[in-house]
Amino acid sequence: MNEVWDLSILYKDFDDPAFTGDMKALDEAIAAVNTLAGEAAGMEHSQLVHRFLQVQERVEELANKLFIFCSLRCSANTADTKANSLGDQLSAKLSGCAAANASLRRTVAELEDLDAIMDADPALEPYRFLLESIRRDSKYLLTDREEELFARMNISGASAWESLRDNLTSSVKVEYDGGITNLSAIRNLAYDPDPAVRKSAYEAELACYDKIKDSVAYALNSIKLQVINECQVRGYASPLNKALYQSRMKPETLDALLGAMDEYLPKFWQYLRAKGKALGHENGLPWYELFAPMGKSDKKYTTQDAKDYLLNIFGGFDSQLHDMVERAFDEAWIDFYPRNGKVGGAFDCGVPSARQSRVLTNFDGAFGDIVTLAHELGHAFHDQQVFSHPLVCQEYTMPVAETASTFNEVLTVSAAIDAAESDDEKLALIESQLSDACQIICDIYSRYLFESAVFAARPEEFLDPDRLCQMMLEAQKKAYGDGLDQTCLHPYMWLCKGHYYSGGLSFYNFPYAFGGLFARGLYAKYQQEGKDFVPLYKKMLHATSVTCVEDTAKIAGIDLTDKAFWRQGLQSLADEIDLFCQLVK
Repeated sequence: MNEVWDLSILYKDFDDPAFTGDMKALDEAIAAVNTLAGEAAGMEHSQLVHRFLQVQERVEELANKLFIFCSLRCSANTADTKANSLGDQLSAKLSGCAAANASLRRTVAELEDLDAIMDADPALEPYRFLLESIRRDSKYLLTDREEELFARMNISGASAWESLRDNLTSSVKVEYDGGITNLSAIRNLAYDPDPAVRKSAYEAELACYDKIKDSVAYALNSIKLQVINECQVRGYASPLNKALYQSRMKPETLDALLGAMDEYLPKFWQYLRAKGKALGHENGLPWYELFAPMGKSDKKYTTQDAKDYLLNIFGGFDSQLHDMVERAFDEAWIDFYPRNGKVGGAFDCGVPSARQSRVLTNFDGAFGDIVTLAHELGHAFHDQQVFSHPLVCQEYTMPVAETASTFNEVLTVSAAIDAAESDDEKLALIESQLSDACQIICDIYSRYLFESAVFAARPEEFLDPDRLCQMMLEAQKKAYGDGLDQTCLHPYMWLCKGHYYSGGLSFYNFPYAFGGLFARGLYAKYQQEGKDFVPLYKKMLHATSVTCVEDTAKIAGIDLTDKAFWRQGLQSLADEIDLFCQLVK
């Protein structure tokens, strides 16, 4: 089994004639976009639609393959200056057709006979959702000149404020244990097995924010006001309305999701109180104990163990998933181990040109690394389901992006809990899963409440750090209730979470809750229906890039606007909370 991935399915290297040839071909494809934009007004409408799709697909085909190669090379070795440089070159190339592309999309959107053109030509059926989306999007477009001006001003607006916040949080010096460390390192100590370390790290973290809170508050205020103003100019009812539109989600679905979460909050407070008592706290769990490890599992696994473990689990679910996972291990889809220069964390990257994926992990032999592999290979399985769409129709929105990955996690961890050889091992598995679930329920809910409050208040007032801290604490008290020690919360979560600082993507919170609970609801459905569920599951994944989330779920017989569906996933977590409480008595 190879320890590093094989990228030769893309290119052998940057001096590969195929790479240099595709770079040249991309220039030609971009020129074709610009040429078509100049000719569009005089073209027959059906011919224009076909040519528009052709030039879009050609640019996407080349840019996708080239960008993926550069990106994967950078991820495996951040010191690969050639990969970084060529990635920048590609971005610059594509900016050369941005205006023409916007003009073409507007022209196509305004075709009065677009429906008739699609109805008359079966070859356009795979592109129907894309073309209808372009038409829907057009009502939020400004003039070409205004779009260009906004894009330029955004560089020194929200984008610059976001960069400032990133710079400040990555460079702030944290005084800890007689030395200096960084914010990322101090926050990682929340997982330390020593309670004294967890508490002192939390105190050091809060203290460091005082150095940068004023500047970051300016960043947040500026970004949120820009979002409010842009929504007004473009015609969105609110920033939340825009976020739902971007997610292809109805407000009724969000209402059902949040309503079900609200019903089950007391159950999660019960889990937090039980964890607090088990750790010696009588007034609820202090914030610094949220990620305290519990139970114990000393098992270590090799990559071969991981392969065998996952194949055994997934083989019982679906042969296609089993065979894809086997290929991933055998055909060098995975870059397993940490090394100098390799990025941290884990991710999956679909490679449409080869109908494969590439997965990066930092495997060190813990069971959590097997769960990570299951998660990323879930993304790869999702990739497989959408590869049959045209390349320009393979993108799906964030709420459904975590469906297959989280489903794989639930399959894997549920099997591990059932097979646990001791209560201590079972406790470690269940607590880890509940800790993650608490993040997507309580923490995400607090973030949603906080961001809603910020958008409501910002038009009338500048929110200084003290006001932001107050708003954050109010949101946490509503979301965590008496599960947490009310005297030991985290007033600076608005500062340390980068999700609030995007000018283009607001409410970067509820999609996490959607993804986690959608996958759990699907798993509950699988438990009820068995093998009959699997074809519907794959058909549903296939549809994620060409339908709204509600229509996607209908394929599996699910009504996302009904709280009853969301309660299924929440009830499965409630059952685990009951088991956790028994184990820690």
